[in-house]
Amino acid sequence: MDVIMREIGRRINELSKEFYETVIPPIDMYEEGGELIVVADLAGFSKDKINVRIAGENDLIITANREIEYIGTKYYTQRPLRIYKRIRLPAKVKKDSQITAKYENGVLTIRIPIEGAISVKVE
Repeated sequence: MDVIMREIGRRINELSKEFYETVIPPIDMYEEGGELIVVADLAGFSKDKINVRIAGENDLIITANREIEYIGTKYYTQRPLRIYKRIRLPAKVKKDSQITAKYENGVLTIRIPIEGAISVKVE
C-alpha cells in the first residue's frame, strides 16, 4: 500500500507541475501610447533562457527553461522547469515594428507597437 501511495503522490506531483507550466506565468496586459504592454512574472528564470516572439499577426509566445538542482532528499516540487505561454493579442502588431523586452527582478516587460494606434499630442 505504501508503494501505491508514493506512486499516486509522484503522479499528482507531475500533473501539478504540468499544470503550472501551462498556467504560469501570470500576466498583465494594457495599452499605453500606441503600444501593448505585457508584464509577466518569471521569477527564477535566467534572462538568457527566456525567449519572446510574435507568431502570425497577433500571437505572443513566451518560453523559458531552467534547471533546478536539489541537494538532499526531494519531497515536493511545483516550480516549473519550463514555461510555454501563447497569448492572443487584442490588436495587430505593426509590421517591422521595434518590439522591446526588459527583464528585471523576475519580471518580464514587453512593449509591442500596435496597428491603428495613433498617439495624439495634447496641447
